Amino acid sequence: MNYRHGYHAGNFADVVKHIALVAILQHLKKKDAAFAVLDSHAGRGRYDLGGEEAGKTGEAKSGIARLSGLSGPMPEALATYLSLARQTHAYPGSPLIAAQLLRNQDRLTAIEKHPEEFAILKDVLAPFRGAAAENADGYARSLKLLPPPARRGLVLMDPPFESPGEFAALARGVREAYAKFATGILLAWYPVKSEAEAKAFTGEVLSGGIAKALVIDTRITAPEGRLGRAGLLVVNPPYGLAAAIQDAARVVANRLEAAITVQWVAGSE
Repeated sequence: MNYRHGYHAGNFADVVKHIALVAILQHLKKKDAAFAVLDSHAGRGRYDLGGEEAGKTGEAKSGIARLSGLSGPMPEALATYLSLARQTHAYPGSPLIAAQLLRNQDRLTAIEKHPEEFAILKDVLAPFRGAAAENADGYARSLKLLPPPARRGLVLMDPPFESPGEFAALARGVREAYAKFATGILLAWYPVKSEAEAKAFTGEVLSGGIAKALVIDTRITAPEGRLGRAGLLVVNPPYGLAAAIQDAARVVANRLEAAITVQWVAGSE
């Protein structure tokens, strides 16, 4: 897969990931206490779905584009996500979604290693007082920033999977983040190319002594060589997250022609 997320922005996996992100942030906002969001592989933050990169793959056509006609009453996380995604023709990445949902007391640190992507990210986040962009290695920098001063929040790890060792690096990154921020919510995205590989990844993460975790699995029928299945591993999922995802799935699954399942892999609600 190409490193730049612009080729894949707004696809089916982005839709589910961003609904989950919104649901988690909405939960954190239920308390007045400040929280921190750490996005380890932030990308550029905003993607032109009419641009060259998105046009080459057309993945958004089977993702966010299929939700364009949705209206009326719907689950809160889905409604909020769609309102953010529909504001302009440019699709918001995870750091921009998070930045727009921050309160005055909350903070976002978005880390991006690629210099060109970082330059764009910095401009995208400039209007948001509580958001900062950093040009660094996502895994290494994340660990140095944990635990956050607020002692509550979310760590999002969404690496590009451009190297053969990315699953091992992500598993290690999640375990090490948990070791430093055991009360935090950890959200890790990964492509599923084989069931065995996905289960091995989950098992490797859970070997770090994690007591509560769930997996959100989304699959579609995709052309040969294209992503057809993706997973989200949520460590310390907030109360009600599984139900919130299932509620949203009942609305979007048919439109995305996707199977969306939620399964506890450690503990339960």
